[in-house]
Amino acid sequence: MVTKNEIKFIKSLTSKSVRNKLKLFVVEGEKSINEFLKSDYKVYKIYSMNPSTFNIPGKVVEISDKQLSQISSFKSPNKHLAVFKQVEVSLKNKNIYFILDNVSDPGNLGTIIRTIDWFGYNQLICSKNSVDCYNSKVIQSTMGSLARVNVHYTDIIKFLKKSQLPIYGTSSKGTSIYKFSGNKKIGIWIFGSEANGISDDILKFVNERYTIPKFDTKTMTESLNLSTSFSIVVSFLRFH
Repeated sequence: MVTKNEIKFIKSLTSKSVRNKLKLFVVEGEKSINEFLKSDYKVYKIYSMNPSTFNIPGKVVEISDKQLSQISSFKSPNKHLAVFKQVEVSLKNKNIYFILDNVSDPGNLGTIIRTIDWFGYNQLICSKNSVDCYNSKVIQSTMGSLARVNVHYTDIIKFLKKSQLPIYGTSSKGTSIYKFSGNKKIGIWIFGSEANGISDDILKFVNERYTIPKFDTKTMTESLNLSTSFSIVVSFLRFH
């Protein structure tokens, strides 16, 4: 069974500073755990109400429903919770990059990671002040896709200064994305936060701004959710 110290240890991983110090993070649910087990991530330990679910000798510990409810981030805890080791993520040279600038909402980041995976990309760049991809809400929203997508945190301005690729920004004011005539396989696409958009110091590097036009200009909706906008742009680049 799980000791009090182990419960305290797992609960401590809700803190970003603790996660970064120990290089560990929590994954909940059988499906998501299995996605990470099939990836380059190494499991630290699995806590399960049904240990026979996972055939990993020495890594699976039985846990009670009461104990699981103490450490789970879910309102209705799944039967399984795992602690994995973080991986070192290096930025790989690509012809196309997707960048998130100061995105703070865990649900948005998680959905964007899932979208990246769905459309066959495997890398995402985030500004250092964006939400941590190992946040439990992000992990939950990715539905296991983080196991296949490298999320790299870096100084965006330094990255843009070094790049020779065209730089595109998404904005509420800009040319319709459907009028884009450039090479859809080459470029840097930047997405800002819902509250503030792309920050001014990064906007200086943008060559062209694009927006998603409303179908009906009379609609009262002010804007799209960030993850929705991201999905529309990536889908356009992939298929149109």
